[in-house]
Amino acid sequence: MGLFSAILGNAGTVSQEELQKDYGKLLISSEEIELGFKLIRDVFIFTNKRLILIDKQGVTGSKTEYKSITYKSISRFSIETAGTFDLEAELKIWVSSEQTPSIRKQFNKSVNVYDVHNVLATHVLK
Repeated sequence: MGLFSAILGNAGTVSQEELQKDYGKLLISSEEIELGFKLIRDVFIFTNKRLILIDKQGVTGSKTEYKSITYKSISRFSIETAGTFDLEAELKIWVSSEQTPSIRKQFNKSVNVYDVHNVLATHVLK
């Protein structure tokens, strides 16, 4: 992921190996990482059980919030693909019965948003 994309707030793909090394301690025994993205200092991980959002806070990033969202609590989601002049796509996720999206993430053009859609659809539609 390029620095310019990071400054603009676009998420880029992170390898499963890197995510496992850095965040494997958050997983339960039967849980596996399927897909993950980094947005400047924040990370979000799709596992076979849930969505994990990692929010590094403060100037040093030493304070970290780990948010876990089960797929069954996701009521709907949308992916808006990039237009002709756009370099990114946007993911919106609604949790439970909320009227506005609980989660909004921008992806840079290096991310295949259809992979994201596939992971979400696979787990949410079970």
